[in-house]
This record gives sequence, C-alpha cells and structure tokens, in this order.
Amino acid sequence: MITIRPARTEDAETLPQIEQSAGLAFRAIAELAWLADGDNVSAKRHRELIADGACWIATDEQDRPIGFLSAGIEGDTLHVWELDVRLDRQGSGIGRALLERTIADARRRGLAAMTLTTFRAVAWNAPFYRKLGFRVLEGAEIDERLASLLGDEAEHGMALDQRCAMRLDLRQADTR
Repeated sequence: MITIRPARTEDAETLPQIEQSAGLAFRAIAELAWLADGDNVSAKRHRELIADGACWIATDEQDRPIGFLSAGIEGDTLHVWELDVRLDRQGSGIGRALLERTIADARRRGLAAMTLTTFRAVAWNAPFYRKLGFRVLEGAEIDERLASLLGDEAEHGMALDQRCAMRLDLRQADTR
C-alpha cells in the first residue's frame, strides 16, 4: 500500500536518489538520454522546499520514500519544481496520486493556479499533466517568471522547442 503524506525534513536526503532513479527512464529516448546522468536537486534545496510546506512524499509500507512532488508557492500560484517516482515503481499511479494530493492541497490553500515546466512530447511529461487538467501556455500566456525558468533550462541544455510551461487553473470548476 502506498501512502501520500507531507514531506518531512528527514526525507530530504533520500530525494536526490529517487530523482536519479526516475531520470533513468530518459535513457529510452535517445536525444534525452543525457538527462539520466544529469545533476539532481540537492538535499539542501529539498530541505528549503520542504520547509515551505508544499512538498509531498509517496511511501511504501515501511514509510520509505519512493516518490515525491516538490513545489513552492509563488504569489497565488503553486509551482511544481519536481515530480519523481523511483524507476521500479513507475506506471502504477504514484505520480498521479502525488499530483492529485498537491492539487487538492493547493485548492484548500485558496491558490489560483499551479504551474510547471516540462517536455512537450515525453509521455510522462506534458501528456500526463494534460490528463489532470493542465494546459500548455503559448506566447503571451507565459509570464515573466515562467519565461525565465524556460530560459534557465535552455542554458542547461534543454531545447526550448521541446519544453513548455503548463498551468492548471484552480478556481475554475473541475472539468475532467
């Protein structure tokens, strides 16, 4: 049985390993295989995000973290920084459960929206988020904060034409 709970400071040390494991899935996509060996978010940065209170952990029966969603509140928006599930546990609904819990929490907080940046065509990226109500932002819809994040990603080797910013409006009725 999987449990979704708020992240705790002591979880931060295990999250880079989960991110590393999740990233191995990119080896199946030739032009993105390099991401499998890329840098992970540091435990220090995870501790900072956890302290802000918008991070969730998926745990196994022994309360061992197997997936996580790290996010931060930016004004009236919750920005998802990272959503990862250990490679051997992917495809079983854990990522969806983490995202659904985060959406419910953001609504409970009265936030207007959730945002993230991701790959347009990778099945477990933009197409996955679309299924949960996120939409790709285009042109003038991309605010300065998201444009800056996409620019930073491009500087780290991610092709801008493969990346996108997405948004889920939380104050509209759920249309799924």
